[in-house]
Amino acid sequence: MFNLNPKISLPAFLIFGCLVVVKFPLAILYPSLFFLLTFVFHINRKDIPFLQKVFVREWRLVVFLESVIIYSIFLLANINYKIDQYALLFFAAVISFAFFYPKKQIRFGLQWNFIPTFLFEWKSYFRKNTILVILVYLILVMSSYYPASFILCGIFTFDFIGAIFEPNESKEMLEMYFKKYDFTFKLRNNLAFFNLVLLPTYIGFLVFNYSESFYLLYYMVFMNLYFLLILTRKYKIYNFKERGNYYGMIVFLEFFVCSILIIPAIFVIKQNIKEAKQNIRIYVGN
Repeated sequence: MFNLNPKISLPAFLIFGCLVVVKFPLAILYPSLFFLLTFVFHINRKDIPFLQKVFVREWRLVVFLESVIIYSIFLLANINYKIDQYALLFFAAVISFAFFYPKKQIRFGLQWNFIPTFLFEWKSYFRKNTILVILVYLILVMSSYYPASFILCGIFTFDFIGAIFEPNESKEMLEMYFKKYDFTFKLRNNLAFFNLVLLPTYIGFLVFNYSESFYLLYYMVFMNLYFLLILTRKYKIYNFKERGNYYGMIVFLEFFVCSILIIPAIFVIKQNIKEAKQNIRIYVGN
């Protein structure tokens, strides 16, 4: 988290920021979520064999203390939650982490076959990161209860948008795709799917914060502009010799500011579309 690598540091800080301000309608949801996050960390850890060798007799205590510290940080950091009996109940469950751990790293994946093939970036990312996608999506939907967490979690999703569209497909795949579909089709359908994913969040915010629905309108414009900036940039700079388009902190900050101001984002998107179509013609032709 503190290695200043934007691929790790930025998401970690944003996740923690969301957890600090997120507000839920029921108190039990706080310790439930924090316990789930601690549990996901525990079942994915790979250092148990190392701890068993270094701390021959005390390794269980080390595992217990690490889990307790992580769980406690989540509980104490949130500004909307006061520790109650539910937190203590889940704390007792954390103790059990010292007595069980996965012998092999757990790999859980769904095929996501309901996602059409022309949305291949989404399908590929979801298949590779099923647990993370489900967990983050739950946090995103629950964030709609409170305006601050709603906005912060929305910003947090920017990193996932960048990650979804960072890898470059092969030259052959690009040719096959754009001989069947045009670039407008890709933009329209990816944008529609993006908003479909966010639809429960939109509805949740309207239900819980109807009097502040203006924020939702700006939020939708903001999110859609950022999404289009990322997607159009991918094909503007696409090069089949490169494995990815190098989404990082600079790109994040540039597009973040453009999306906030709206008008600059519109001009950039328009120019990106023009250059992306020209770049695609190099590989596909007219």
